[in-house]
Amino acid sequence: MQRRNFLQYLLGGAAVLLAGRFFPFNLMEYAMADDEKIIPVEKPDSEWRRELPPESYEVLRHEGTEAPFTSPLLNERHAGTFVCAGCNLPLFSSETKFDSGTGWPSFYDALPGHIAEKDDYKILMHRTEYHCARCGGHQGHVFNDGPKPTGLRYCNNGAALKFMPKKA
Repeated sequence: MQRRNFLQYLLGGAAVLLAGRFFPFNLMEYAMADDEKIIPVEKPDSEWRRELPPESYEVLRHEGTEAPFTSPLLNERHAGTFVCAGCNLPLFSSETKFDSGTGWPSFYDALPGHIAEKDDYKILMHRTEYHCARCGGHQGHVFNDGPKPTGLRYCNNGAALKFMPKKA
């Protein structure tokens, strides 16, 4: 990579980060499904810290990332729904879960209207970050290398999810 190209990427990433600081992304603006309105959950940081386990707090509220291959949800194979660990909003059906080999729970589709996406340049390259549409909790990133039918891979932090088994 030439020095000029590197500087362009560096300055572009810095501009995006600064724009995000001055023009905050409104997660709730994109949080409506076709037939329902998702009511935002807003709490002070001290309340989130008190209610969530430390790793979940770090991931959901500070966009942290858990170590790969550490989540018990990685090998969850039962029928049910994966919900946000912060507010219990259903995010993924177990029917869309697949083994991506990455070390994080992965899904090829999300429940409509239950996640919000934004551009992420934190590592100086473009990625698409997604959050819970109700509480704004960070979940992970979505990539275009997943299986059919969508071709997407929602790479999720297990610490940001809870599993709710299907009732018999």
